[in-house]
Amino acid sequence: MLTLTEQATSAVKTITAQFPEVADGGVRIQGSGSPESQFQLTVVPGPEPADAVVENDGARVYLDTEAAVVLDDRVLDAQPDGQGGVQFAVTSQG
Repeated sequence: MLTLTEQATSAVKTITAQFPEVADGGVRIQGSGSPESQFQLTVVPGPEPADAVVENDGARVYLDTEAAVVLDDRVLDAQPDGQGGVQFAVTSQG
């Protein structure tokens, strides 16, 4: 299952806090292909019925079925982009 770094956990919580209408929601990752492909991240009020849910210290990430398979043994990290935003990266565990 995808794991979140401390930085990714903080970033997800910061992002979802900016959307009061989805205060109990999280970030949904959807995509397909290899781990190096692009994934779409959206802020949502909750998971879709088939989504896998990853929760760490109050940060919730929902993975569509394809993203859950591709990201199964990966780590989600985040770094500030220098312009007030955040850049997410997926890396290998270990």
